[in-house]
Amino acid sequence: MPNFIFITGGVVSSLGKGLASAALGALLQSRGFRVRLRKLDPYLNVDPGTMSPTQHGEVFVTDDGAETDLDLGHYERFTGVSAKKTDNVTTGQIYSDVIAKERKGEYLGATIQVIPHVTNAIKEFITSDLESEDFVLCEIGGTVGDIESLPFLEAIRQLGNEIGRNKTCFLHLTLVPFIAAAGELKTKPTQHSVKELQSVGIRPDIVLCRTEAQIPDEQKDKIALFCNISRNSVIEALDADNIYNVPLDYHNNGLDEAIYSHFKLKPKKPNLKIWHDIMMAIKNPEEEVNIAVVGKYTSLIDSYKSLVEALVHGGISGKIRVNITWIDASNLCNDKNFSSNFENMHGILVPGGFGERGSDGKIEAIRFARENKIPFLGICFGMQMAVIEAARNLSLIEGAGSSEFGIVKSPVVGLLKEWVKDNSVVKRSVHDDLGGSMRLGAYECHLSEGSLVEKVYSKNIIFERHRHRYEVNIDFKNQLEDKGLIFSGMSPNGILPEIIEYKDHPWFIGVQFHPELKSKPFEPHPLFREFVKASLNYSRLL
Repeated sequence: MPNFIFITGGVVSSLGKGLASAALGALLQSRGFRVRLRKLDPYLNVDPGTMSPTQHGEVFVTDDGAETDLDLGHYERFTGVSAKKTDNVTTGQIYSDVIAKERKGEYLGATIQVIPHVTNAIKEFITSDLESEDFVLCEIGGTVGDIESLPFLEAIRQLGNEIGRNKTCFLHLTLVPFIAAAGELKTKPTQHSVKELQSVGIRPDIVLCRTEAQIPDEQKDKIALFCNISRNSVIEALDADNIYNVPLDYHNNGLDEAIYSHFKLKPKKPNLKIWHDIMMAIKNPEEEVNIAVVGKYTSLIDSYKSLVEALVHGGISGKIRVNITWIDASNLCNDKNFSSNFENMHGILVPGGFGERGSDGKIEAIRFARENKIPFLGICFGMQMAVIEAARNLSLIEGAGSSEFGIVKSPVVGLLKEWVKDNSVVKRSVHDDLGGSMRLGAYECHLSEGSLVEKVYSKNIIFERHRHRYEVNIDFKNQLEDKGLIFSGMSPNGILPEIIEYKDHPWFIGVQFHPELKSKPFEPHPLFREFVKASLNYSRLL
């Protein structure tokens, strides 16, 4: 049985429980422990797949095809442990499963209640599909006091009793705000948050205090006293100038030591060299590049969380600072000074997205990159728009467009109705539910010999994660290739185009998948690494 650490949050939302969980996972790994991280989300959606990115941030996709919370991206980036479908659950999933079992009669006529049936389902999720992990970290979404999270809190309270306190640890993340008018930090919100947690039967073993100023020892003592924990279990979590410094900050402030003390462990000395090296590259860049990201969800940058981090990773390997300029694709075509948006830009990236809004702006940005030989990376929808741009402006295909936007004369991009997954055929139609109906997860792709993308990957077969309903129509392949567009990556059966590039462009690549989902600071994705390098080379020509 592994040790379980349950991470809860209080006072306000967006304190960074996901980041705290990921950083703690990295610290445990640095001592030689095997970890698994999980997220329990209290919202009623079955998964975040149908939620607007501007409400919830990006949807992170796992290799096995789950649409999950963006915190699972933090988990993977900090630990390198690939997340699974079984690492994220929502209230919607829990209740759907319970109701389905009730309809089948599996509860033998019992009256179905939150306790024990819902809480039992939550506990089963937490403890299932484990292998030989030393620690399982479970983050509880939401804020203590929210009605939605009560079943999850009750479930972990029960688990704490069933497994035993020597195998469980409750870590509570709170806020210690600085009140400028008073000129001091206030501990009362933390006290009230812990009191709220205790009211549901959970006494935190460690309190992690988010703060923008150092917490004086006397106030740490006060928190320890009122929260009924030891002084060494009050951990300061100062705002960090970079998220990859968080593991080092937490280590310096004694979080990992508090965990080991709680579990009465004597682990080996931590090896944190990888995090020191990452921070050295970030803080001491030798070069810098400017990348324009032309998207439609620019009002909430968390919509592109993995993308932002992947660009940072691409720069880390070459000690290059990546400066991102966000360009709203929706307004781009109406801008009389269109080209001024790309002044001093060394690379252009068009990310994924859904719907027609902003598509014309993206197409014009792609045309600008193609005609001016600016390094370009198109991801998912960005690749589709690159193909449509070529169809309209190079192949002159009349009525070229995407059936996602309605009926078009030449559907260069069309609805994906059938594909192969795990040696079986998957079929979809326009009448299917939106949730979970896309091509999701890791798929095999074969790269053309001698292509740019083969040089980028240094291999000819890759596996990348997908999340989309529409595909580039293979019927237009010959017309497009006659004008210089190369289909350099294809599905194993040769039907689904996965990667495109131009033979007469220094660096122009579009991919149907989402490479940003597999990038890590200690293992940058090759597409982002090489895109940043190409952008640097372009900057030297200006």
